[in-house]
Amino acid sequence: MPEVLILYQTEIWQSIVETFIMVGISILAAVFIGLPIGTLLFLTRKGSMMENRPIFSTLNIFVNVVRSFPFLLLVVFLIPFTRWLIGTAMGTIASTVPLSIIAIAYYSRLVEQALLEVPKGVIEAATAMGASTFEIIYKFVFVEARSGLVLGLTTSTISFISYSTIMGVVGGGGIGDFAIRYGYQRFETELMNYMIIIMIILVTIIQFTGTTVSRMLDKR
Repeated sequence: MPEVLILYQTEIWQSIVETFIMVGISILAAVFIGLPIGTLLFLTRKGSMMENRPIFSTLNIFVNVVRSFPFLLLVVFLIPFTRWLIGTAMGTIASTVPLSIIAIAYYSRLVEQALLEVPKGVIEAATAMGASTFEIIYKFVFVEARSGLVLGLTTSTISFISYSTIMGVVGGGGIGDFAIRYGYQRFETELMNYMIIIMIILVTIIQFTGTTVSRMLDKR
């Protein structure tokens, strides 16, 4: 093991744990909140089963506004809300608030797009069988779109890792912040390069896993 990695091994492991905490919580927010929002966008859009213009417009505006924010500005903008929500705007847990909000907006749009790709014949067949809206979504549409949903979550997760590198501005830590503070700012170029390699390996593993699972779920 290179000497520089041995010297900073405690800090490196801590930064990896911080990244996993931030990304892990944002993934949970994406699945448990972003998935339902994306489903509602699909259901309430014009011509869909539960067409509802006010609900669709409200959710659509939320998603568009959050996604259009430069992430660094979003982090700063949400500092008062973060402080109100958890009592502090600094630290790894506080960093999960803006990350979770962008995760919800980002994944909900990908969910909507994945569901829109489901052939209308599937929905028509389910309706003809007498299935309820709930059954149509969970027993037919989600099953048909599962490959796209997994790919969307994979893409989202990689984006969350990228976003997490910015969280050093509010003391969030993480691999990216460690690379900047200990590598770039201290002119430890070798250390910074090793952290970049760790990030690349992490992203590669996630992409490979997501693609493999998606391929296994795709029965077309």
